[in-house]
Amino acid sequence: MERQDKNIKDREKEYYAIDLFHIAKSLWKKAWLIVVVGLLTGMIGFVYSAFFVAPTYSSSVMLYVNNSSVSIGDASISFSSSEITAAQSLVKTYSVILKSRATLERVIEESGVSYTYKELVKMVSAGAANDTEILKVTVTTEDPYEAVRIANCIAEVLRNRISAIIDGASMEVVDDAVPDLQKVGPSITKYTAVGLILGALVCALGVAIAAMLDDTIHDEEYVLQTYDYPILAKIPDLMNTGTKRYGYYYQRKHHSDKKEQN
Repeated sequence: MERQDKNIKDREKEYYAIDLFHIAKSLWKKAWLIVVVGLLTGMIGFVYSAFFVAPTYSSSVMLYVNNSSVSIGDASISFSSSEITAAQSLVKTYSVILKSRATLERVIEESGVSYTYKELVKMVSAGAANDTEILKVTVTTEDPYEAVRIANCIAEVLRNRISAIIDGASMEVVDDAVPDLQKVGPSITKYTAVGLILGALVCALGVAIAAMLDDTIHDEEYVLQTYDYPILAKIPDLMNTGTKRYGYYYQRKHHSDKKEQN
């Protein structure tokens, strides 16, 4: 009984191994289809990014954080301009104030743009430039000149907001925003690569699922390796006379007939 159970388990293990081999063979046979689908979806990604996605442009303004002593409420912070770590911390504080609703709503009002706060906050990014005391504010929109107008407006509004919130704080404009007509998005290469890879993966997954659901016996090796049963006979495909399989059976039968005649 134990031996029989062991044989059953061995056959089950072999069955899964053969299934994986069958899937691998199916993927190899359909490799041309996977490549074609990948190329088609890659082409779709290229066309979509090149003709249907609006290009975006960025413009940046740079502000110098000039503080020797600042106070927020009852707390006071003193540091020199050479203390880079303290300056970077203050730059982070200014970035938070910049992205506050009150600041950006004032920017919307003064710049005359029609964006909402939620739309504009996604277009604005800020951070320390090269780990210094300089705050770099970048605005990305579909219009390069609109990006310049918003960025310069942010510089003026933020200076006033900082002075009103933090005692002793001041900011100076290091570099005004200027139009940059070189688009920053979308990335045609990225869209094409994503389309190609995604299409190939989806096609390969479809081929693998079809192979797993296929319970057709394609050849005698599958029966011999999956089930411990002998094969008593094979029926040739008489409808397809051009295949090697038919030729094999024909030659075998012809050879047997020749032996009987002798």
